Amino acid sequence: MGWQNRAQAGASGISVFKSLQHRNFRLYYLGQLISLNGTWMQNVAQAWLIYRLTESSFMLGLAAFCGLFPVLLLGLWGGVIADHVNRHRLLIIAHTAGLIQAFLLGLLTLSGLVEPWHILVFSTVLGIIHAFEMPARHSFISDMVTRKNLPNAIALNSSAFNIARFLGPFMAGILVALWGEGVVFMINAASFLAVLYGLQLMRISPVITDGENMPVLLKIRQGLVFAWSNRQIRLSLMLLSVFSIVGTSLTVLMPVFTDIIFLGDSEVLGTLLGAMGLGALLGAFTLAYHSSYHLLHIRIGVAGFVAGLCLLVFPSISVVMLALPLLALFGYCQTILAASTNTMIQSLVEDKLRGRVMSVFSTVFIGFMPIGSLVSGSVSEVIGVQNTVYSLGIISLMCSSIYLLVIRSRL
Repeated sequence: MGWQNRAQAGASGISVFKSLQHRNFRLYYLGQLISLNGTWMQNVAQAWLIYRLTESSFMLGLAAFCGLFPVLLLGLWGGVIADHVNRHRLLIIAHTAGLIQAFLLGLLTLSGLVEPWHILVFSTVLGIIHAFEMPARHSFISDMVTRKNLPNAIALNSSAFNIARFLGPFMAGILVALWGEGVVFMINAASFLAVLYGLQLMRISPVITDGENMPVLLKIRQGLVFAWSNRQIRLSLMLLSVFSIVGTSLTVLMPVFTDIIFLGDSEVLGTLLGAMGLGALLGAFTLAYHSSYHLLHIRIGVAGFVAGLCLLVFPSISVVMLALPLLALFGYCQTILAASTNTMIQSLVEDKLRGRVMSVFSTVFIGFMPIGSLVSGSVSEVIGVQNTVYSLGIISLMCSSIYLLVIRSRL
């Protein structure tokens, strides 16, 4: 029986990474592993920098708002572009622009000339880049793998993001403490070279699915109508919008919790955010192992409910070691919810609408985050960070419960 167990274990390991058999996806995945670590390092260093310069939770929220609002404003247009142009070439342009943005911010910081308004401007520029890059990236996955391996590829793509979400904050916390934020920004600029190299090595035929000649607004409307008319997609996106606001609020307020509640420094901030990343990574690998379309709607609701419970408990904890497992569980549930919604949409959408419908996903998932950033930063100035997170937990539980009741009533 021993050899059978080993064979089953080997088969399970292969199934987790089965989409990496596609050369193009393998190149992209490895490049993303490196580049996304740099992105997460910059996120943490930037948050610490603006809080160090201003000591304001409102400015933390405003900086995050500037980095995410362009996705809400331009994301649907980005979906039209993703359906109309060569996605491969669009991704090369977007990642090159990200490299330049990180390099210039690093240069300003290392020279000692950086001011809060600089950070706001560069955050906005990066947000504009993301508005066009994200719909192309989500749609591009289906160009690199077969439909059978698509759920696994989506989960592995999420794992790359969450490996970085786990490692990036840890590395950023240490590097900021040793050498300052400017060095971290420069490392992020260099990390873009990895994904650019992978994209250049790909052998891929251009996939342009939208050849219709019609006004941009009508094309956007087609994507919105498809997403709204499908009941499963509509309900999942509505719940995802709530957790986009909630999740970013917790991340934005983490420097304040670190400073006031946990009495820590940038290394403690990196540890707390890294715990969320570790949980999210485990969630991504869970989905990669169970890469099917079965019961996705139930997973989404249960994950949202458990995440809401985590938010209710977290503000009452003042010891870092007790907070870490709770944050890991929250990150796990957040990934299950978002990646399962992504998989559900990709399984239901027509190829000719893929970019536009995935831009709806990106707009909801990322574009709603600035609302949470600005509101949480402002509200916490009035009622405090702990009461703000308590309120978010109550809202999360209510919305998840309603979602599960509606889903169950229609089964």
